[in-house]
Amino acid sequence: QVQLVESGGGLVQAGGSLRLSCAASGRTLSRTTMGWFRQAPGKEREFVAAVTWSGGTTYYADSVKGRFTISGDNAKNTMYLEMNSLKPEDTADYYCAVDLRFRRQAGPLTVGDMEYWGKGTLVTVSS
Repeated sequence: QVQLVESGGGLVQAGGSLRLSCAASGRTLSRTTMGWFRQAPGKEREFVAAVTWSGGTTYYADSVKGRFTISGDNAKNTMYLEMNSLKPEDTADYYCAVDLRFRRQAGPLTVGDMEYWGKGTLVTVSS
């Protein structure tokens, strides 16, 4: 079992920045793949970014590439999402999730890939 708790969401103006955190407990994250997803009102949950915990490789959705950075702190068992140049269309509930399967290289993830989820943190970007 893995427990995931997101934090760091809030209200920010367009062009601003936020850093989300995802604290994991229950087992080591070694050899797993972790990701951030988001879900806007009335829309399906979508992939944002992924990181392979062992190799540190990353992958981003085109919509956030160049603006968001995913990272992990092994010692703290915590994943981060640094979000810069935020846009109103980034407004959503943001969820972290983990896939216990090992991947050598990060790639796009689907909701079905992920085995454990956090409860989400809301990010609102005002125009």
